[in-house]
Amino acid sequence: MMLVNRCGTMVVPFMTLYLTENKHVSIGKAGFVMALFGAGSIVGGFLGGKLTDKFGSYYIQLIALIGGGLMFFLLGHVEGYPAICVVTFLLSLVNEAFRPANSAAVAQYSEAQNRTRSFSLNRLAVNLGWALGGGLGGFIAAYDYHLLFWIDGFSNIGAAILLWGVLAPSKTKLRAEQPATRPAGNIPSAYKDKPYLIFIVLTTLFAYCFFQLFTTLPLFYKRVLLLNEQYIGGLMAMNGLVIAAIEMVMVFKIEGRRNDLHFIFFGVLLVGLSFALYNLLIVPALLAVLCMLLATFGEMFSMAFMNSYWSRRSLPENRGQYAGLYAIAWSTAQVLGPGTGAVVAEQYGFNVLWWLLAGFCLIAAAGFKWLQRKEEN
Repeated sequence: MMLVNRCGTMVVPFMTLYLTENKHVSIGKAGFVMALFGAGSIVGGFLGGKLTDKFGSYYIQLIALIGGGLMFFLLGHVEGYPAICVVTFLLSLVNEAFRPANSAAVAQYSEAQNRTRSFSLNRLAVNLGWALGGGLGGFIAAYDYHLLFWIDGFSNIGAAILLWGVLAPSKTKLRAEQPATRPAGNIPSAYKDKPYLIFIVLTTLFAYCFFQLFTTLPLFYKRVLLLNEQYIGGLMAMNGLVIAAIEMVMVFKIEGRRNDLHFIFFGVLLVGLSFALYNLLIVPALLAVLCMLLATFGEMFSMAFMNSYWSRRSLPENRGQYAGLYAIAWSTAQVLGPGTGAVVAEQYGFNVLWWLLAGFCLIAAAGFKWLQRKEEN
């Protein structure tokens, strides 16, 4: 289901290019649209988490996939900047409610001893789909940007059909979808878990930097390194293929050997290094490949164990809250990251942006290391 859904992931990585090249809006306005996408994600993440705890992950996933598919069709046909802004927000709200529901479902279908691998398997499907979608998206965008919206829409609806056909409650024996049996007052709230809230703040800071890889960075590739859409799509595909080929093996080898926060710390540092290298190396095509590889390995170390961290702090009865907060962290970063990143690049240059992001990653890494030491003491 995730593979089918993510094979159609073509709109988001090429949205800034679509707006600037096809709709002829400024970099700042394109960044604002992506910020609206993030704002919708925040609302969708909150609602998705709440509704998952109330109704179960299956129904929320199904509604979000179908609704998101229909909204992709609509976004590809609206004209005018205000209409694009409104539809982008609504698309994100509906589509991103899927994320906490899907994360809760992965936790429900796995056991504590293999949960990190379960999340990695889910990410493998996501990134393999991302690789296929990103690679094909570059060629399709060079031909006709509007086709991207049709493909994304049909992939969402196709994933919903697969979910209904395979994982409908009537076809499974899993009991985790049933409502909680504890009295509501006895269920701890994720919003009062102070170490987790600190983790969410640090994750938001890291995610702010990470989102630049797929929003502002393609503009840098195009306008500064002078790479074409096909090459940019190839870099996106490489990110997904490397994760699909390596992450599961890597997680199997290292899971349980160190605290989750140690691996997160290391991964965030690698992403920060990838940003710093854009200001230190000068061979365009090779520079792009090297930095994308560093960011990819940083993503594997950090994000696989971020999922493990939040899931082990949660209970079945409040898992939607924890997953929702984690989704909100990424959505908040999506509000702030593309818009402000584009403005910094436009006003002060890409060099300033890359140093800023490298510094933010360093701060986030230090915070994760502090959390690790507090947890182990």
